[in-house]
Amino acid sequence: MHSGERGSGNLKMFGALLRFFRERAGMTQDGLGAYVKYSKSQVAMVERGERSPKGQFVEIADDVLGAQGALLAAAKELKAERFPSWFEEYAAEESQATAIHMYATHVVPGLLQSEAYARAIFNCQCCPPREDEQVEARLAARLERQRVLRRKPAPVVSFVLEEATLSRPLGGPKTLKEQLHHMLDVSRLCNVELQVMPHARQTHAGLSGPMILLETVEHRQLAYLEGQGHGFFVTEQPDVGHLFGKYGILRAQAMTPDESADHIEQVAREL
Repeated sequence: MHSGERGSGNLKMFGALLRFFRERAGMTQDGLGAYVKYSKSQVAMVERGERSPKGQFVEIADDVLGAQGALLAAAKELKAERFPSWFEEYAAEESQATAIHMYATHVVPGLLQSEAYARAIFNCQCCPPREDEQVEARLAARLERQRVLRRKPAPVVSFVLEEATLSRPLGGPKTLKEQLHHMLDVSRLCNVELQVMPHARQTHAGLSGPMILLETVEHRQLAYLEGQGHGFFVTEQPDVGHLFGKYGILRAQAMTPDESADHIEQVAREL
């Protein structure tokens, strides 16, 4: 298995460049912080690629450090960033996969999200806060990922969602209702099956958390696990086989696709 690193590639590059110019100028993190109105620890986080520079940070730092526009140019790449670095490899595998299977516990997964629901999720993720341009770039990338559902040749796609994902009103009741109808529309695609795991289950194969399972064009099986700003692939047996086995049991324990559709429609009517 291999894991993604904390922070995005462009953020880390910007941070390294900032540190280079700061040290070349003979300035401490405290000293730079006094100019940009950041604490020493906040400057350190930017240099490690763990925090985006906000406000006039880039303009002031470029000036006081004598970077001659280099920091301004690097900052433009931050705004165009589509995915976190730790997610990029997964996104590439997903776009070519012949089969995609997702088990979600907290929110509706990205491939099923409406635009309004996805925006609400990005706006909830406020630590560290994102600039509007970054939110728009991430939102566009998430919606673009959904093209895989209608790709030719079509992948086999299935979802098992915990019932709680249907009632968490991210973005408000109107957004949630739209999201539920959007899920129903996607579930009608001939290559997609959507199932709901009911609260009332007394036995449950997914207690270890969410997972995504992929089958590549070479018929290789991969599992992807994610949480708290990082993700990693599981590629070796028997671990991959155990996760595919768990997912098979989850599908057997969940409502059938028809029962799930009826339940989603009922939740939407009650909003």
